[in-house]
Amino acid sequence: MNSTWLIVGTIALITFYLLFLYNSLVAARVRVLEAFSHIDVQLKRRIDLIPNLIESVKGYVKHEKEVLENVTKARTSLMKAKSPAEKAESDNMLTDTLKSLFAVAENYPNLKANENFLRLSDELSDTENKIAYARQFYNSTVMDFNTKIQIFPNVIISGMLGFKSAEFFQNSEREKGPVKVSF
Repeated sequence: MNSTWLIVGTIALITFYLLFLYNSLVAARVRVLEAFSHIDVQLKRRIDLIPNLIESVKGYVKHEKEVLENVTKARTSLMKAKSPAEKAESDNMLTDTLKSLFAVAENYPNLKANENFLRLSDELSDTENKIAYARQFYNSTVMDFNTKIQIFPNVIISGMLGFKSAEFFQNSEREKGPVKVSF
């Protein structure tokens, strides 16, 4: 009789452990998806600001048409991106083109003094900060999830249940390099 209870108790403990593990893995995966949605919200906000920024710049920088076209292309690319890797690549491209746009704006004092341009620049700067925070939060959440599915004994069970590592939202190789400062 005691050995029967021991077997039943062991099976019950293993079952509870598996249920707990499965539920914690599902919760971690949902946190990763939620964290990615925070990035999407901020990228969407930036995408929505760009047409207004381009319109406020157009009148001042008529002969800088290529810069405006590049910003528009990068914006479109970001809108079409689906995976974290695609979004990261498109986001980096858009960031580069926006830097070019603001560099061109430096040559136009009237544009830099334009109230609409200043307001949009401030909103874009605020959005960039929110994107950076959302990326950091997402990558932290991905790290927690990936660690959870890769530690022993979770790695055995997570593999059988079809849990796969999540992608990090990464900077481009160019952004990882050293910053060059010249005086």
